[in-house]
Order: sequence, then C-alpha cells, then structure tokens
Amino acid sequence: MDLGAHALGFNFYPPSPRSISPAAAWEIVRKLPPMVATVGVFVNWPPHVIVALAGALRLDGVQLHGDEQPNEVKDLARRFGVIKAFAAGPRFKLTTLAKYKAASAFLLDGYHSALYGGTGRTADWRLAREARHYGRVIMAGGLRPDNVAQAIAEAQPFGIDVASGVEARPGKKDSRALRELMREVEAANCAGDEIRRME
Repeated sequence: MDLGAHALGFNFYPPSPRSISPAAAWEIVRKLPPMVATVGVFVNWPPHVIVALAGALRLDGVQLHGDEQPNEVKDLARRFGVIKAFAAGPRFKLTTLAKYKAASAFLLDGYHSALYGGTGRTADWRLAREARHYGRVIMAGGLRPDNVAQAIAEAQPFGIDVASGVEARPGKKDSRALRELMREVEAANCAGDEIRRME
C-alpha cells in the first residue's frame, strides 16, 4: 500500500498458491489505512456464500474468476462492486462482455486451459483496448516491471492487476519488483497524460 496501490485483493480460491483464509484476510483488512479498496477473489462460489463472506469481511468489491453467469453478476452487483474476469484466449469474443453489463469492470487475463487466472501469461493488449467500448477494463496476466509500460500504452486500461510478475515465489511479493513496477506505471501514466494534452 505504501507504494501507491489503490486496492488489495484477497484470493479465496484454495488451489491457488496465493489463497488466503478468511481469518487471515480479516487480520489484514482491519489494519488497512482508509481509502484502500479491498476485493475478494472468488472462483465459482455460490453468490449467497460470496455475499456472506464479503459482508463479514467488509470488502468493497468482489472479483469473479470462474464461470459465473450474468444473472449471478447482476445479483452481486446490488451489494458490491463486481469485477468479472475473463481469460482472453483464442475463442474469447468481446461481445461476451455485453452480457455482463452489471459489472463495474472487466478484467482481461492471460489464457491457460487449466487455470482460473494467475497464469503468468500476458493477455492481448490490443483486444483489451477494444474492450473499453463495453466498460472499464483492468489488465492482468504476466505484467512485470519490464512490460507494464507497454501494456498501459497499448491497452490504456482503467487499471492493472498484478500477481506473479512481482513475486519472489508464488504467493510472496518481491518488494523490489513492486517498487520497479510502480515506477514504470507512474512513468507510463505521465506519458499518457502528456500525449492527451497534445491531442
């Protein structure tokens, strides 16, 4: 948080090396400074269970990384900001996003046939730019200090989501990599502001 991140995600998908227990998440949430958004990451949880846990932890939003249907997103959006994630693989169609218009944002992640996110693979940045016609876009998938500026320039996303690209090992962030990435993000944002002023 000290590096300027606006939100902190809590992964509640047990197969993930980044998974966290609700009790451990609460210990972090209750100590966070004001103005830091908290987001729970879920994969194919029943909506009523998501509501119960996210409510108990006082989370600001939920990020859905599974095969959730549009009606489930709509129901959850009555209570929380919802980020619906999609693996932008070869069969992904942007028109799918229109079915999930109740979501606050769409997260486009790298594709792996056996994984729900956390692939370490980059998504199609140009596709992400086109996706902005459907709503706010958050870029994820293999973002690292050496490529995040290019991703921002090409996709022009609302935000970015990083995990494996700034880890010393799965589930453990590397503070040096995080600092480098945030410097690159700040530089990319400044460059984008300059271009917009010139247009």
